[in-house]
Amino acid sequence: MNPPAISLLELGYCLALVVGLGVVSLRLGLRLERDLAWASARSVLQLLLLGSVLHLVFGVERGWIIVLVLLGMVAFAAWTVATRLKQKPVGIFWPTFISMALSYLVLTFFATGAVLGVEPWYSPHHVIPLGGMLVGNSMNAIAVSLDRLFAGLEKDRRLVEQWLSLGAEAREASAFACRDAVRAGLIPTINSMLTVGIVFIPGMMTGQILSGVDPILAVRYQIMILLLILVATGLGSVLVTRWVARRCFTAHHQLRLPA
Repeated sequence: MNPPAISLLELGYCLALVVGLGVVSLRLGLRLERDLAWASARSVLQLLLLGSVLHLVFGVERGWIIVLVLLGMVAFAAWTVATRLKQKPVGIFWPTFISMALSYLVLTFFATGAVLGVEPWYSPHHVIPLGGMLVGNSMNAIAVSLDRLFAGLEKDRRLVEQWLSLGAEAREASAFACRDAVRAGLIPTINSMLTVGIVFIPGMMTGQILSGVDPILAVRYQIMILLLILVATGLGSVLVTRWVARRCFTAHHQLRLPA
C-alpha cells in the first residue's frame, strides 16, 4: 500500500493552522508570533533543502561520499553542542566531533552491514536515515553530559583539588564528575525507552506504518534503532566526557578551570 500523496495545497492547510496559533498568541499577548513564523519558515526551508540533497545523495554509489555526508551531519551536531553550552572553560568541538564520529559511524555501518545485511553496506537509502537518527537523538544527551561535567567540576572544585594534592591523577580526581555526567546524559534516553509503545509511538515506526509497512516489521526496525540510540548515547557520552575532562587539567594534573 502506497502512502497518500500530499499536495502543496494540503500542506497549506497545516500552515493555516499555524497562522491560527499565531493569532491566538497575539490575542493572549504571548509574544510568540515572530518565533512561530521563524520556526515554521526555517523548518520548511531546511526540510526542502534536505529533500533536495537526499535526492542527489541517493543516486550516489560511492562509499566515501556517504561517509563525508555523515561526517558533515556530525560536524553540525558538534558545532550545535559547542554553541549551546554557556559554560565552556576548555575547547569542546574537536573532542565532541571525533567522539561522535567514531561512535556513530561504527554503529551506523554495523546496522546496515551486520543487522540489515544491506548491499552495498554504504547504501545511502539506509545509512543517511539511520545515521541521522543516531546523531539527532544522542546530540542532546552529549550536550547534557558536558554541561553536567563542567558544573560538577566547578561545584566540587575543592574536592577535586584535595584529590590532586593527595597525589591522585586527573583521571581519578574527575572520575565522579564523569560518572554523574554520563548518567545525566543517559537518563532521558532510558526514560523514553521505558514509556515507548505505551505513552507514545516513535516517529520511525509511525512513518513506516503510514507507508503501509507491516506493524510487526515496523516494530523490529524501531527496536533496532532504539537500542542503537541507547548505545550511541552511552558510548558518545563516555568518550566525550573522558576526553573533555582530561582537557580541564594541565599536563601536571592541575585543575585549570577559571576561579
